Amino acid sequence: MNVVCHIRYELDPFQLAKFEQYAKAWLILIPACGGRLIGYFVPHEGTNYEAHAMIGFDTLAAYENYRACLRNDPKSVENFQFAQREKFILLEERRFLRQVA
Repeated sequence: MNVVCHIRYELDPFQLAKFEQYAKAWLILIPACGGRLIGYFVPHEGTNYEAHAMIGFDTLAAYENYRACLRNDPKSVENFQFAQREKFILLEERRFLRQVA
């Protein structure tokens, strides 16, 4: 794993259960499209509106292939539509990291 996509979410804190449902659906969908899911993380204490996800890839090209797979997978599209319809994700940021140690 040479590249990690870190996704930071700002959520509606009154809809955390819906985000958890959304995240759990990716447990199967992400690996099926070539990503290595490190995990989804939701608030436990402290800030109640921020969540994170980390997904590993060998290269940025592998990430692009993964994104194309998600766009063409009916269950992935359904999960994206669920998030849009329910509006529990207010903001989403992506960063690409490399492991130092």
